[in-house]
Amino acid sequence: MRRSTVVAICVWFGVGVAVAGAARAEDAPKSPATVQAEANALAQKPALAPGGSKVIQRGGRKQKGTASFYSGYFAGKKMANGKPFHPNSNTAASKTLPLGTTAKVTNVENGRSQTVTVEDRGPYVGDRILDVSPKTAEQLGMTKQGLAPVVVAPIAVPQLDGSVKAGAGAADIERAGSSAAQRPEASHD
Repeated sequence: MRRSTVVAICVWFGVGVAVAGAARAEDAPKSPATVQAEANALAQKPALAPGGSKVIQRGGRKQKGTASFYSGYFAGKKMANGKPFHPNSNTAASKTLPLGTTAKVTNVENGRSQTVTVEDRGPYVGDRILDVSPKTAEQLGMTKQGLAPVVVAPIAVPQLDGSVKAGAGAADIERAGSSAAQRPEASHD
């Protein structure tokens, strides 16, 4: 059945509400320019600060807080997505980003960045916003301290309807690509 012809009855705490599904403009496919414009707008918004929230954030905004990394003890243990944890992967755990989210993680202290995929839930210590694999921690330069202040910029955020939304990190990738395209090629004469 088409969405515009479906009438659904929702029952919430014993109260019935009739909702007529109508075709909406946001259901139409978006052009790449529109997706990029939305990612750019998200990149301009301030990062969300840690607040202990466990609400899944599908909006794609940056998050700012403290990251830690998995202990070797978790190697081979099952993650929230059902797969075993591999210390040499680019896996991350987040309490608030949807599983399957691809994000750019930047260590604020040294400027190093790495792309991760959220495949697990956690960390469950304090106000930490992300756990990364030991490989990613090494690439971010945070293995000695164990913790690092980070900015997490989602690149691709899975939505409940199965679509994927471009996040604030997608704007950073686009800017890097366009600036590389504008640089003149070196002459090899």
